[in-house]
Amino acid sequence: MATTAAPAGGARNGAGPEWGGFEENIQGGGSAVIDMENMDDTSGSSFEDMGELHQRLREEEVDADAADAAAAEEEDGEFLGMKGFKGQLSRQVADQMWQAGKRQASRAFSLYANIDILRPYFDVEPAQVRSRLLESMIPIKMVNFPQKIAGELYGPLMLVFTLVAILLHGMKTSDTIIITMLQMLALLGYGLFGHCIVLFITYNIHLHALFYLFWLLVGGLSTLRMVAVLVSRTVGPTQRLLLCGTLAALHMLFLLYLHFAY
Repeated sequence: MATTAAPAGGARNGAGPEWGGFEENIQGGGSAVIDMENMDDTSGSSFEDMGELHQRLREEEVDADAADAAAAEEEDGEFLGMKGFKGQLSRQVADQMWQAGKRQASRAFSLYANIDILRPYFDVEPAQVRSRLLESMIPIKMVNFPQKIAGELYGPLMLVFTLVAILLHGMKTSDTIIITMLQMLALLGYGLFGHCIVLFITYNIHLHALFYLFWLLVGGLSTLRMVAVLVSRTVGPTQRLLLCGTLAALHMLFLLYLHFAY
C-alpha cells in the first residue's frame, strides 16, 4: 500500500515540475504585468496635443470671425460715411440753389418795386403826349408868374431815343466812322514807341542836338501816323484841323517834357 501510494504521491510530486513550471511562468509572468506607472506618456500627451490643437483652431476661427466682422463694420462705416458725405453735399447744393432762387426772387421783387415807383412818371395818355409835343414849340406870352410844367418822363425819354436813332442814321449816310475808346487808347499807346526810342538814346548820349534831331524825326513820324489815322476817321476840314493839331501838339510837347524833366 505504501508502494502504491508512493507513485501517486510521486506522480503528484512528479507533476510538480510541470505545475511548478506553470507557477514559475505565472510568477515570472508578473514581469509581464502592465506597469501603468512606467508606461510611456505618449498616449496621454497625444490627447493633450489634440486638445490644444482643437483649442487653437477654435481660437483662430474666432479671430477670423472677429476680423471679418471688423472688416464688415469698416466697410459699413465707409459706406455710411460716403452716404453721409453725399447727403451733406446734396444738402449744400440744395441750400445753394435755394439761396440763388431767393436772391433772384428778391432781385425781381426789387425790380418790380422800382418799376412800381417809376410807374407814376410814365402814366400818361398818348393824347396828352401829343398835345405836349405841340406845346413845346409854342412860346408863351405871360411870364409874370410860374408856368405849369408836366411832371412825366414818357415823352422826354421817347424823344431821347428818337434823337439817337436820327443821329445814327445821319452817321450812316455821311460815312462817318466812330473811334471807340479802346481803339483810341490802342492808337495813343503804340504812338509812345517813338518816345521810348528817343528817350533811351538821349538818356545815354547827352547831346541836345542829337535829341532835337530824334525828336523831329522819330517823334514826328509817330505823330504823323496818329494824325493820319484820325484824319481818315474825321468828317469836315475844321474838325480835322482842331483834332489833329491838338493831338500833334500834345504828343510832341509830351516828349519834350519827358526829356528835360528827367
